[in-house]
Amino acid sequence: MYTMFCEKNNFQYEVVEEQAGEEAGIKSATLHIKGEYAYGYLKNEKGVHRLVRISPFDAGRRRHTSFASVSVTPEYNTNVNIEIKESDLKIDVYHSSGAGGQSVNTSNSAVRITHLPTKTVVTCQNERSQLKNKEEAMKILKNKLYQLEVERKEQELNKLKGETVSIDFGSQIRNYVLEPYKLIKDLRSNYETSNVDKVLDGGLLELIESLLKRRKNDEK
Repeated sequence: MYTMFCEKNNFQYEVVEEQAGEEAGIKSATLHIKGEYAYGYLKNEKGVHRLVRISPFDAGRRRHTSFASVSVTPEYNTNVNIEIKESDLKIDVYHSSGAGGQSVNTSNSAVRITHLPTKTVVTCQNERSQLKNKEEAMKILKNKLYQLEVERKEQELNKLKGETVSIDFGSQIRNYVLEPYKLIKDLRSNYETSNVDKVLDGGLLELIESLLKRRKNDEK
């Protein structure tokens, strides 16, 4: 859905890592997206997305509910000073699995870095070189840690202001219902559409803009 959204809106994207699910589908993926206002649009996708459908893997053709958590991190200036201690890192090297975009690795060059104090995990497998994958993973980690610090300060400021604003990744934001009827509804703007195929094929712009308009009206 997101790669097609990028293609429809002239955003450049690169699949940094992709892990196949144990039985089918995608377990996790990281995209690096570039374009004018890319973060301004896609930051609104942060949260939990709920899908209800007839599972193609269920012989009994029963309805199944599944969830996908989306995290969106801006790419900060490379001069941002984030101190990361080597002792705080757990670095694993492994063989890339599943489709990882172009030039997927055929050796143990994929890198997974865990920042132990925050339990932040980043992986990179799109480069052939283990060193380049490590450099890219460290860059992503620094961005994520900087974002965590920004959110921590925002939470402290909101407490001082007496505001209760949820900025975590665990809030459900949108339902995608394919059975027994077709309906996609954003739970923040209350925008809904029965044209589920259009949305799942990357037609997210109206959904995103409905939220931007809602927030602009709330500020008036």
